[in-house]
Amino acid sequence: MTVATPFQSLWAKAGFKAETPIQAAVAEPLRADRDVVGLAPTGSGKTLAFGLPLLEKVVPGDGIQIIILSPSQELAVQTRDVLQPYAQVIGVHVTAITGSANVARQKEQLKKHPEVVVATVGRLLELADDGVAKLHNLETMVVDEADELLRDPGLGQVRDLLQHAPGELQLAFFSATDGPVLHELHKWFGVEPEVVDVRAVDHTQGEVHHYFLRGGREHQVAWLGRLAHTEGFQALVFFNKNASMERAAGILRHQRIKFAVLSRNARAQERKQAMVGFRKGKIKLLLATDLAGRGLDLIKLPAVINFEVPRTATAYIHRAGRTGRMGNPGTVITMGDDHDFRDLKKLVPQYAVERAYVGNHGLTTERPVSEADEQLRAKKRQPKEQANTRVRATAGEAGKQPRLQDAVTGTVAPQKKAHKKNRARNRKNKGKPKK
Repeated sequence: MTVATPFQSLWAKAGFKAETPIQAAVAEPLRADRDVVGLAPTGSGKTLAFGLPLLEKVVPGDGIQIIILSPSQELAVQTRDVLQPYAQVIGVHVTAITGSANVARQKEQLKKHPEVVVATVGRLLELADDGVAKLHNLETMVVDEADELLRDPGLGQVRDLLQHAPGELQLAFFSATDGPVLHELHKWFGVEPEVVDVRAVDHTQGEVHHYFLRGGREHQVAWLGRLAHTEGFQALVFFNKNASMERAAGILRHQRIKFAVLSRNARAQERKQAMVGFRKGKIKLLLATDLAGRGLDLIKLPAVINFEVPRTATAYIHRAGRTGRMGNPGTVITMGDDHDFRDLKKLVPQYAVERAYVGNHGLTTERPVSEADEQLRAKKRQPKEQANTRVRATAGEAGKQPRLQDAVTGTVAPQKKAHKKNRARNRKNKGKPKK
């Protein structure tokens, strides 16, 4: 991708030196109005990969021309924040429309005729049905995290939303993982998009280590607490269910740990505050489910924790992709028991998962030594002379007299033997009753 002249200064200011493989590969097809499926690892710059070429085609003041659909509110806001500086340079306005935000305020934003809308599909469909979101000038629709968003009910909502758009429309689908729905786009949308898959050649991700903490379920929240108290530690903690996430949050509240929850029931402002606090390092643990955590861009996130083993390999890949982004190192920690450990190794055999422990100074691959183990090691380290002394003392207690050494000559005196006559009498009287 050759960065357009208006964007070059911002691009350089952000520290970018060269395009990532996905950015270089999809720029020309997008500029040429072709339908595209873009597959690239997490953290490889997909937002700018589709955002900058599409912004080049926008006509300021001509109404909504680009819609970018996101599976979560956090990802929608994040995408808007990434694109907004570039859009402002060319006089284009980007707005975010999400499910938990104030509807009246969103309607006011749409009356200002933004050229780019980043949205969760349910809320945007609602506003389109009400005639507030006018899509008659729409030229391009991007479905981000497509393998997740195009599941029910998202697939039906996206198709319904397209009923409000012109018949001739450019469609683009982006994801870090492939999925069956991406091979059925002709069936659902009547298009045969060009597939751009750079996963095999993209090496933008930093070195990521994968660990497993094995133990009973009762230890897992305690492990979270001990890790959170480690200096410099910060993690995005994934849960399979909202119920288990809320239980863990209830326990953590009593442990003086700075954490926040990305709950689907929370207000947009609460979720925004959680993200801001986490990015600033004021929050050590950010608890989330797969949907809330999908696509979050946390460039220098030290660790991802799977409180439970993910249900699918795709979920594990997307979770792991939140750390080790743009060349930074990362850590993925999964918790569970022996059965979970076996399941995880079968689920993602492509990763070398090591056994780890929570020590006094954080995560370690060395098994911590318990007090009982230390005592056992101390016994083994005792000199052999001490052991021999204990053996002689034991023999003495049993009535065996030690041989005496002469203090002058140094010779050892022979032990006295019982008199022969006495021995004979003893044998003779053996077994007879005493008088």
